[in-house]
Amino acid sequence: MFNVGDKIVYPMHGAGVIDSIEEKDILGEKQSYYILKMPGEVKVMVPTARAEEIGVRNIIDKNSADKVIGILEQDETEMDKNWNKRYRDNMDKMKSGDIYEIADVVRNLSFKQKEKGLSTGEKKMLNNAKQILVSELVLAEHASKEEVEQLVENKINTSYMMFRADDIAQESVVNKFIPFDGTGTSN
Repeated sequence: MFNVGDKIVYPMHGAGVIDSIEEKDILGEKQSYYILKMPGEVKVMVPTARAEEIGVRNIIDKNSADKVIGILEQDETEMDKNWNKRYRDNMDKMKSGDIYEIADVVRNLSFKQKEKGLSTGEKKMLNNAKQILVSELVLAEHASKEEVEQLVENKINTSYMMFRADDIAQESVVNKFIPFDGTGTSN
C-alpha cells in the first residue's frame, strides 16, 4: 500500500507523485484509487487493489539512477533485424516497467535512429520510452525535466560516438572521395 506523497512508477506511463487516495464510483462499482500526478499536470487514476498486479512500484533511488545512466553509456545490445519482432521485444521491455529495460530501449532505438532512422512506430516508442525514463530520473535525481533530458541526450551521443566513431569515419562521404590520412594539407 502506498501513501499520499509517495513517488511511484506506473508502467507504460512513467513516474509521478500520489496526490490523493480517493473512493470513486465507476460504472456502479466503488473502488479506491491512487490519484497520481504525472509530469505536465496530467492526473492518472490507478485502482489501489490492482496496483501491485499492474506493476506499480516505488521510484528508484539515487544509486539506481546512476546505474540507469550507466546503461545509456554502454554499446547497444543485440536487437532483432526484423522490425516487427524488434518492436514486440521492445514493447515487452517497456511493459515490464523495469527502468533498466526502458533505458536499454532508449539507448538501442537512439543508436538505430542515428544509424538509419526509425519507422513511425519506433519513433513513437522511442519518444514514449524517453518520457518514461526522464519522468523517473527527474524524481530520483531531484532535477528538472530539461536537465535530465539533456543528460540523457549527452550520454547517448557520447556512447554512440565512442562505440560507432570508427563506423562513422568509414562511412563518411568525404572519406570515400578524399582519403584522410591525418597528416593535414600542405599549402
